[in-house]
Amino acid sequence: MKTIVFSHANGFPAGIYRLIFEAWRAAGFEVHAIEKYGHDPRFPVTSNWPHLRAQLIDFIEHRVGGLAVLVGHSLGGYLSLMAASRRPDLASGLVMLDSPVLSGWKARAVQVAKAAGIGERFSPGHVSKRRRQQWDSADAAFEHFAAKPAFARWAPGMLRDYVAAGTEPHGSLRRLSFHRDVETAIYNTLPHHLARVLRAHPLRCPMAFVRGTTSQEVRQVGLRATERFAQGRISTIEGSHLFPLERPADTAVEVLKLIASMQEGSQTTRL
Repeated sequence: MKTIVFSHANGFPAGIYRLIFEAWRAAGFEVHAIEKYGHDPRFPVTSNWPHLRAQLIDFIEHRVGGLAVLVGHSLGGYLSLMAASRRPDLASGLVMLDSPVLSGWKARAVQVAKAAGIGERFSPGHVSKRRRQQWDSADAAFEHFAAKPAFARWAPGMLRDYVAAGTEPHGSLRRLSFHRDVETAIYNTLPHHLARVLRAHPLRCPMAFVRGTTSQEVRQVGLRATERFAQGRISTIEGSHLFPLERPADTAVEVLKLIASMQEGSQTTRL
């Protein structure tokens, strides 16, 4: 059985990507995912996310039990990259969805800001720490998100999955299941050392990258380092940084195409 291990974006539990998972399973893949990073006390959020990487490696070893293609969106793309670099025996391929690799002076700027305790000024953490996290009901939560322009771009059904997987019962109320303090901590501890890590521990599996056409994250970080590591396997899907939620069908198809191309390339190399 072909296997995909998917890792979610910060603040977006894996269940939200249900439609994408269903498409991959229909194509013959077994799909596994950690529901929420950062919420297991065994794997706390710290600078550069070493314990979150360990959480993914532990999951693959003990829940998946074999070689897999690692696919990740944003936070999940970085964790997949870090896991593949540290444990090449677990990754047959890597697909990063809008997770541009930070390098050069921008990486150094993030490192200095984190050391000075002002990293939040340069991350979405200053927004997430104030995020509303409680509603009277699931319907009230849905109406709240539906009124926001960013959610209006999401594909039909995705917002319902967001409310189902992204919120949980809390007494008589409904609250975010991905705690905003964890989300903020993840933003404020963004890895600044990825380019250095990859130079020290080069990927042994093929890597591909998919970007959103209007992604502010890609615009801010750039693609210079990513292009070097992906070796030309870069494609584009219309949409923002959240294009997997805006265009889940297109995302599912593109990932399958990239996996097929990476597998063909590996076979050609062996021949």
